[in-house]
Amino acid sequence: MRLPSRTLVLGERTLIMGVLNVTPDSFSDGGKFLHPEAAVERALAMEREGADIVDVGGESSRPGSKALRADEEQDRILPVLRMLRGKLKIPISVDTQKAEVAQAAISAGAEIVNDISALRFDSQLADLVARRRTGIILMHMRGKPQMMQKGPFAPDVMRDVTKSLREALRRAKRAGIERLQILLDPGIGFGKNYGQNFEILARLPELGHLRYPVVVGTSRKAFIGAGQDNAPVEQRVWGTAATVAASIFAGAHIVRVHDVKEMVQVAKVADRIAAARS
Repeated sequence: MRLPSRTLVLGERTLIMGVLNVTPDSFSDGGKFLHPEAAVERALAMEREGADIVDVGGESSRPGSKALRADEEQDRILPVLRMLRGKLKIPISVDTQKAEVAQAAISAGAEIVNDISALRFDSQLADLVARRRTGIILMHMRGKPQMMQKGPFAPDVMRDVTKSLREALRRAKRAGIERLQILLDPGIGFGKNYGQNFEILARLPELGHLRYPVVVGTSRKAFIGAGQDNAPVEQRVWGTAATVAASIFAGAHIVRVHDVKEMVQVAKVADRIAAARS
């Protein structure tokens, strides 16, 4: 993957993207890293624990969450990005749908844009990514966070995901975004019911037909809790570990996680098994 200051090698081993939510209301860690100093400390800790990328987000996308203005989002993330500049050696991803926020974040050091709308929300974002030559994660989401878990859900989830991601790739291509800038994410938990999330993991190799690297984010999500007899968020580490291993066996190039230290170990062993199989 080609980034402004470096190249990420994908496929030799699974890369770990650490989640850093600078929000008061994210489903898993809302409020923990709202203060810039706490967020910076956590980012540096994730790097020490083995993260390959840190994904910084200032707007919650949990089911039912409310959208923020661009200035509110920037007020949360920019102090963190500026404090990390020169300290964090691994690349930073910014989790945003807004071109204005992405522009400010890129100027502050971010090299990847993680867009849950797959270039549907802000028409200027694709042009920005093409011009600044950052990475872009195109994620499938059915509906919007405010209503996405209300249904109706797709009758064939993989067909819906694949069709939507093909459309996103066309948007990216029209804007001049190059192939080596693009990652795809099937959007676990974004407009899917619990059964469909498990189905996506089981059928993940089907995304290989699109011929782009794949990011999977399952960490601590509600479907894992449902699979663990309704375990609360703080008890979903080992359920997450199972989904991370499954993602790796199914061909994921990057896994997006909260529990970096634990999932680095999971990925190391899963990578060895996957390598022995191939």
